[in-house]
Amino acid sequence: MDTIATSNGSEEPRKPGGKYKAMIVCFILGLGSLVAWNSMLTIGDYYYKLFPNYHPSRVLTLVYQPFAIGTLIILAYRGSKSNINTRLRNLAGFILFFVATLLILILDLATSGRGGIGPYIGICLLTACFGIADAHIEGGMVGDLYLMCPEFVQSYFAGLAASGALTSLLRVLTKLAFEKSNNGLRKGAILFFAISTFIEFLCIILYAIFAKLPIVKYYRSKAASEGSKTVAADLAAAGIQTKKIDQAGYDDKQVERLSNRQLFMENIDYAADIILIYVLTLSIFPGFLYENTGTHQLGIWYPIVLVAMYNVFDLISRYIPLVPWLKLESRKGLLIAILSRFLLVPAFYFTAKYGDQGWMIFLTSFLGLTNGYLTVCVMTVAPRGYKGPEQNALGNLLVLCLLVGIFVGAVLDWLWIIGKDSF
Repeated sequence: MDTIATSNGSEEPRKPGGKYKAMIVCFILGLGSLVAWNSMLTIGDYYYKLFPNYHPSRVLTLVYQPFAIGTLIILAYRGSKSNINTRLRNLAGFILFFVATLLILILDLATSGRGGIGPYIGICLLTACFGIADAHIEGGMVGDLYLMCPEFVQSYFAGLAASGALTSLLRVLTKLAFEKSNNGLRKGAILFFAISTFIEFLCIILYAIFAKLPIVKYYRSKAASEGSKTVAADLAAAGIQTKKIDQAGYDDKQVERLSNRQLFMENIDYAADIILIYVLTLSIFPGFLYENTGTHQLGIWYPIVLVAMYNVFDLISRYIPLVPWLKLESRKGLLIAILSRFLLVPAFYFTAKYGDQGWMIFLTSFLGLTNGYLTVCVMTVAPRGYKGPEQNALGNLLVLCLLVGIFVGAVLDWLWIIGKDSF
């Protein structure tokens, strides 16, 4: 392998090509990590028609999050005590997403789109499966990509946002296509889950390919030399034996690894940043947008447009940090910006009560813009200065904080129901 000279006079392997190919794969894997769940959120109007008295957007979010958080806590704890097979973890997550999405589709076909408590419980159970799958994939992928380069992390998080933008676009197109037909909402929902099922199947294949990309093998070999054991299965799948890495100089006893507690305390501000970003976002999106924004000229299109604007600007903003001078890296600056977002709470309240739909669309777009931008800034800056094992563990911890923020925000979203009649 070619080598290059470093600033201290030593030599290290030259990074192989294929960076942009890997970024594209990361983007698609990010898309597959949330496309099924975002499909559930985006067809909220269909579920509100089937289950008008069960607050589906709010309830399904609350069902999803405890299973995601609980599973990730177990995985993070086990990861600190033993070496979790990251390859098996991610593949299991994508397979579970594929199976659960397919079952959602089968459930709707089997019940002919009827409402009632039985189908609702079935949807809730499959939503719990989505949460378990998300914990396997999101924590596993972020921890894995933290071993590599910030561009891969950014691409993965852009893919997460793209899942929302894609489902919003599909929702608009399906509503236009089926608006005047019988059961138009149901036909759109069926198409949604058929596409989501295909994407999840594609991700299973792409993850297997991802391990064999030269630049990915380079980063994983480098991480293994720094003491990371979570990459062993992926390296073996790519035809690289970890014994060769061990013989090159790796010694367990010579590597001091920070505990999860030490990592958390060193990065407590980043953890708080991620929690606060998603507490604010999920306290407004999507429940408030569906139930508390009133009736306007757009009629039944109004919540669909709001969700679409949030998702589109969330996606766009995740590419802004790729421009170096636009990326916010100051730890204090990030915290100030994130705390300032809480001014959006009174802004949304008074806009829903007194404003027109134009101001609400603007606010929702700004919510998405700040959510995506600040998420990528925090998640790409955090792993700097750590070695492979710590980077992997920190990725899992920050994803856990993200899920905690989503859960707390989803709980707080119920507070908007208080005094709803006065909106």
